[in-house]
Amino acid sequence: MLRFFDMFGRSSDLTALDAALRAAGLHPLLIPEPVKLTILQLRRKHAALTDKTMADAAQLLAYCVLEQAQFVAVNGPDAAAHADQRITAAIAGEAAFDEKLILLALHSGVISQDMAERFDIANDEPAAGV
Repeated sequence: MLRFFDMFGRSSDLTALDAALRAAGLHPLLIPEPVKLTILQLRRKHAALTDKTMADAAQLLAYCVLEQAQFVAVNGPDAAAHADQRITAAIAGEAAFDEKLILLALHSGVISQDMAERFDIANDEPAAGV
């Protein structure tokens, strides 16, 4: 199947996000394209798109998606502790972008069960058809 982005080429922002995801230990194909596009939109609304902010977003997303041991193996314990602090601040309502990124991971179904349980993050919406 011909992918849309293969026809016109990927934007530099999507390419940079893919590279940041790889650097954070998360293969870009594990994240659906609509989720990536939403991340880029959120970054535009909350901060200037720079390599640093892209890396921060990718690292938090990787922390939400990967099991903690996998994340620590790639990024180290300091990065895991920093991500823990970011999630705690987001849950407390102190970091709007991080909060939206976590909710995006939750609602798109890419958040790991381990992460959702550790931080008591749950999708309170009823399942379709219930």
